[in-house]
Parts: sequence; structure tokens; C-alpha cells
Amino acid sequence: MGRMTSFAPQQSSWKGRTISWECLGDGPPLVFLHGTPWSSALWRPIAEALSARFTVYLWDMPGYGASSKRAEDAVDLGVQGELFAHLLQEWGLERPHVVAHDFGGAVALRARLLHGARYASLCLVDVVALSPWGSPFFTLVAQHAEVFAQLPAAVHRGAVEAYIRGAAHRPLSDADLEMLVTPWLGEGGQSAFYRQIAQADERYTDEVAPLYPTLDEPVHIVWGAEDTWIPVDRAHRLHAVIPHSTLTVLPDAGHLIPLDAPAALSAELTRWTEQQRAAVEAD
Repeated sequence: MGRMTSFAPQQSSWKGRTISWECLGDGPPLVFLHGTPWSSALWRPIAEALSARFTVYLWDMPGYGASSKRAEDAVDLGVQGELFAHLLQEWGLERPHVVAHDFGGAVALRARLLHGARYASLCLVDVVALSPWGSPFFTLVAQHAEVFAQLPAAVHRGAVEAYIRGAAHRPLSDADLEMLVTPWLGEGGQSAFYRQIAQADERYTDEVAPLYPTLDEPVHIVWGAEDTWIPVDRAHRLHAVIPHSTLTVLPDAGHLIPLDAPAALSAELTRWTEQQRAAVEAD
């Protein structure tokens, strides 16, 4: 594949859903997975930096970002894991390097352990992987999703902004907050925001957690020391159940680690991916 010098927007279809994805760079494939309530835009600066050495893939899960948000389409972790395995086949990627954040971790793990996907390496960044997860806000929305979807637009925006700010350890810039909030505005975005929360369920991680010790590719865990959404004890638990895994805890970073500590995270991912690239090339 020749070097691509800018992201090339693409669309794929799967079971009635439209998936927006982009590709940039040249070299071994490296796929980023976002979580909730984010989109692939969260990974873009780091993806652009790593595209000098890798062919980088970014994609928005259905229900998120620029992908379709139809009310009739399920967007739970079970659906997303099955879809990710399908996308890897569509892209012709047999063993890509994978970096996943938040519930993108559960999506990558489910694709790997239940749907036949294989990875050259797997990096898990503040991921949803072990119970318990989900905030009291999740529980409240799950019980009243239809009511929340009818909030006045200004009230909804305020709620989303407050919710997203709570994921960061450092104050978010106006531009970053706008980037994260915008996909959830408007009638379609508002209902999609509460729908994806309502469909979150710990059973999707409980189903695969017993299989984590069977992972045989290199696995690296990166966590923000100040993560209040998924506290760092989860990183140590995950490290313990994946016996050959490695762990790095970054100080002064919360759950939104790509924005809290972009330089430190970029350096860590560069180190890890280069190490894994060299190991694959040496085989």
C-alpha cells in the first residue's frame, strides 16, 4: 500500500448500519478503537503521529461520531465486537496492532475472544474490561432513557458537557469539549446519546473476562492514575489476569488520558508499537 498523506474518509455497511472510517500512513496496520461517549476524533492527533510508521485505521462505531445512529439499530458491546471482527476482514487485516480506549477495550476483547479476530499486539488504555463499571448516571439513564431523550436541547447539552468534563483530570479546552459534545447534539444525536448508555451492560464483559488468561499476543495496559470513571485498581486486576501483560500508569491523567496527558500517552504508544513492530519483523 502506498503512503497516504491525509486521512481518506470511507464508509462501510453492515447489517443496516453505516460505519465511517479513515485510513492514513504506510507500514504495518494499526487500528484505534474509541469508547463512550467519544468518537475516533479523540485518537486523531496520536494516530496522525503514528502514521509515519504505520498504516493507521480510525473508525466510528455505529451510534457514535459520524457513523449511523438509527434508533432501530442496537449499539451494545455485543454488536460492536461482532462488527469489529467483520471490519478487520473487510480491510484485509489478519493480525493488526490494536490500541483501544474505554469500552473500545471490551469491543477489541470480544472480537478477539468470541469472533475469531487475531492481533499482532493489543494495547488497552483505561478500558472497560472488568466489572464493576458504569456510573450511577448510567443506571439512571437506563431506567429513564426515553425521558432523557426529550430534554430541552440546552439542558441536554449542559448534561453532556458536565458528564464529559467529569472524565478529565485537567480542564478541557473549549475546542476539545466541542469536539466531544457535537456528535451528541440535535434530535438524532440526543436520542443516540441516551440510547447507547441504556444499552451498556456488564454481562458483555462478564462473558469474556474468564477468557482473558488465554490471550497469547503481547498485551500492554496503560492507565491514568487519576481515572475516576474506571479507577486504577482495575488496571492492576487486568494485569494480574493476563499473566504476560505489561502495565504503565501515567501520573496526572484521568479517564480522558488522550487529552489529559497527550505527550506522555503518545510517547508510551510510540514506544510500545515500535517495540511490537520490531518483534514482528524479527520473526
